[in-house]
Amino acid sequence: MKIKTAKMSYEEVLALPAPIHQKPMKQRLIFRLLLTALSVWDLWATHFTYRMINMEKLNKDEPCLVLMNHSSFIDLKIAIRLMCTRPFHIICTSDGFVGKRWLMRSLGCIPARKFMTDVTLVRDMVYAVRELKSSVLMYPEASYSFDGTQTPLPDSIGKCLKLLKVPVVMIRTHGAFARDPLYNNLQLRKVRVSADVEYLLSVKEIEEKSAQELNDILQEKFTFDYFRWQQENKVRIKESFRADGLNRMLYKCPKCKTEGQMSGQGTKILCKQCSKEYELTEYGYLKASKTDGQEADGMNFTHIPDWYKWERECVRQELLDGTYLLEVPVTIYMMVNTERIYQVGEGMLTHSRKGFHLTGCDGKLDYAQEPLASYSLYSDFYWYEIGDMISIGNEKVQYYCFPKESGDIVAKARLATEELYKLVRAQAALKSK
Repeated sequence: MKIKTAKMSYEEVLALPAPIHQKPMKQRLIFRLLLTALSVWDLWATHFTYRMINMEKLNKDEPCLVLMNHSSFIDLKIAIRLMCTRPFHIICTSDGFVGKRWLMRSLGCIPARKFMTDVTLVRDMVYAVRELKSSVLMYPEASYSFDGTQTPLPDSIGKCLKLLKVPVVMIRTHGAFARDPLYNNLQLRKVRVSADVEYLLSVKEIEEKSAQELNDILQEKFTFDYFRWQQENKVRIKESFRADGLNRMLYKCPKCKTEGQMSGQGTKILCKQCSKEYELTEYGYLKASKTDGQEADGMNFTHIPDWYKWERECVRQELLDGTYLLEVPVTIYMMVNTERIYQVGEGMLTHSRKGFHLTGCDGKLDYAQEPLASYSLYSDFYWYEIGDMISIGNEKVQYYCFPKESGDIVAKARLATEELYKLVRAQAALKSK
């Protein structure tokens, strides 16, 4: 999928009129049928099946909040198939509206900015369930998983449940990540996909529990490991490209500790610095291709999420030591409305203990974002087929930064954002006592 873009100067983009907020439109039956029809082929190709768990508790015409884990692009098609009997609205990233605002609104989509406090979004959700009597589909993780495990949930989700006052249903997929992991350049594998649809919380249960108790329940439900699922269920992925792009996520060599020199191609991932090589097996394990024994520190990973977790720990230590620094030249795009994404020039993106700092456009652009502005980072691989991307911004403007140098810094930037948020918030909590 591509996105509508245009080249324009930074000053011209700033002069563009801001979009006027519109309340959600009630989803028309014809558009729901269209969505269902467009989902048929992929679901048929994956032999999609599902099971219902306690769904008899939900009345036929009762609006609900549907929370779904986010693994790949097929997630939306699965949700459409499972919700086609009732009107529903889809919480969608705002750049999904670019060039097709009327269509997206007609389909029932509600725009949202990822990882930001968005009072307007909550109002739109309340309007959808109370005034339009429609259900709302939400991906609370807000972004695809990089390593097949859960991504952080917002602390505000429990409060949102209490405000909406509707039952909560969860859709959890199996096989969607294995079929189309984000790192793999949209190359589809032959994997069967299924889903569990579970009635999770009634209105009464939501009223009786605190926001933190609700957060804890959702945190438990949104805990998963899809590489482990593949291994335990003996799901065989025979495609010869299964390790293509794996270096985007596994960017640091466990042997020589070099970053940005990993290369994932075919079925293997190799460090170009020390020649350490692993094979990604058909059942989702990592296997050292060379029998050179364990590394001195015992790190010879067989499980991809363990490697990614180690990278997170390394980033956290850099932050604690004060040595973490990302400084990379970028091509800058901006979103100020839903007409287009505007390419405005070149610049420099810096990330440190102070947060993000973006400069560029011949000195005209200077934007800073503090660590507590966002609990995670909107970063993506091969974003709209343009390239790997890091996005920062606020309620008025979103900046999309495409690194001009190789080195696979997108995953590390997300890890650093999440760990820095935790550290700074913990420090602020200590000061307030």
